[in-house]
Amino acid sequence: MVPREGDRAAAAPPPLVSLRGITKRFGTLTANDHVDLDIHPGEIHALLGENGAGKSTLVKILYGLLEPSDGAILWQGEPVALQGPQQARALGIGMVFQHFSLFENLTVAENVAVAMPGDLPIAAITERIAAVGEEYGLVLDPGRFVWTLSAGERQRIEIVRCLLQNPRLLVLDEPTSVLTPQEAERLFVTLEKLAADGCAILYISHRLEEVRRLCRTATILRAGKVVATIDPRSVRAREIAALMVGVEIGEVKAVPGHAMGPERLVVKGLSLPPEEPHGQSLREVALGVRGGEVLGIAGVAGNGQGELFAALSGERLAAAADAVRIDGTAVGLLDVTSRRRLGAAFVPEERLGHGAVPDHRLGENALLSRHGTGGLVARGFILADAARKLAFRIVDTFDVRKEGPDPRARTLSGGNLQKFVVGREILREPAVLVVNQPTWGVDAGAATVIRQALVDLAARGSAVIVISQDLDELFEVADRIAVIHAGQVSEPRPTRELTREAVGLLMTGALDESALKAAEEAGVVHAS
Repeated sequence: MVPREGDRAAAAPPPLVSLRGITKRFGTLTANDHVDLDIHPGEIHALLGENGAGKSTLVKILYGLLEPSDGAILWQGEPVALQGPQQARALGIGMVFQHFSLFENLTVAENVAVAMPGDLPIAAITERIAAVGEEYGLVLDPGRFVWTLSAGERQRIEIVRCLLQNPRLLVLDEPTSVLTPQEAERLFVTLEKLAADGCAILYISHRLEEVRRLCRTATILRAGKVVATIDPRSVRAREIAALMVGVEIGEVKAVPGHAMGPERLVVKGLSLPPEEPHGQSLREVALGVRGGEVLGIAGVAGNGQGELFAALSGERLAAAADAVRIDGTAVGLLDVTSRRRLGAAFVPEERLGHGAVPDHRLGENALLSRHGTGGLVARGFILADAARKLAFRIVDTFDVRKEGPDPRARTLSGGNLQKFVVGREILREPAVLVVNQPTWGVDAGAATVIRQALVDLAARGSAVIVISQDLDELFEVADRIAVIHAGQVSEPRPTRELTREAVGLLMTGALDESALKAAEEAGVVHAS
């Protein structure tokens, strides 16, 4: 007998938590606008939206970090007023933030201990870590120091800390952003087991295919309002992205028929010691990038990506001049401006503070990387009008959304500021472009604009290096992919010969090049 809709509704468990009319105002800005949301026990519920849609504000309200301007939170049908995270945790709400909050020089057990209420001895905490790890597949060595752990192991600590407080609702913010495909799959197994045991999970991610893989319900925010509640399994990722941004999202398209030129960037025997006690050294890095191609460099965070960018850009100098060559010129001992004058351009990972000065206007920020190459300085004087005109050109070319003719950088959303920083370098038509995490924290629409611009630049003859933790991004834009692990860079291979599984294994150091080829021959890893 097929159950009627009323029978199904009667059988469904009541919501564990309900948000009713949640509104949050910051002055004249309405970050959340009458948001309604139900999360049921045992449900993995996605919360989606582009940058600035109101996701972070909403979960901060749910975790007691912010108070709503209007609306109510109902916990098992009863209204609650959360005065802070401690009260939220006492109620049964746990949160794992996107950025880890761990002490590098403490052990796993000590990091868990500092977050636990009361004064449990380390021995008791160690036992509980082992018990939770065995139950949910979150294996950890309680005695290991955090600085020795991978990103996936660090995330396990954050989740175990939450689970030891017996949460009934677990909020996860971009949990797979620094994980390999294998680590992400292990996390999904853990979350599905938690949900099967009755824990409700609110899951925030910009990776829509994993949302479709994991979640049964998704609430989509746009400009602070709920615009849709859907079953993501029944909707294509591109359609979900269109709901998030309000317009149809295009695809990154390859430029057919362009020729590959000679190597424009050559790195040979590049080694650098770490700058910090727990930093990563670079070890005998060797690679070449031809004009007309995009070389992707994958890797788990903390394996030398920042150090490699600094060495390629001239923020750190190599031991020998010929360790880095641009169009045949040895530049290993030249600074950033000198390398720019030879035709190179660089986009760092941190856009606000490294790529742009927050309180400077866009015209002033255009000057930052173009003062030595862009005709913006004459006889020691800044040509302010020329700098503003360049900023306007970047804004028009890359569809940078802003308020006012020349606003301060900090007033732009993350995606729009990233489009400006990337556009500033691309409009130079550089011989070589090195970009680190080009679409980190950027919404789907802005990410497509940036990725297409990188592909188009290479098609016009530039050599482009994209350092990224996002494998979907690399498989979309790169002609070849290398992997950086523990400061070493693998031999680049054509993207069409690789799978995410194979790249993920290289990212963890589980396979070296010879082992990868042997695994392919044995059929353990497929080459295409």
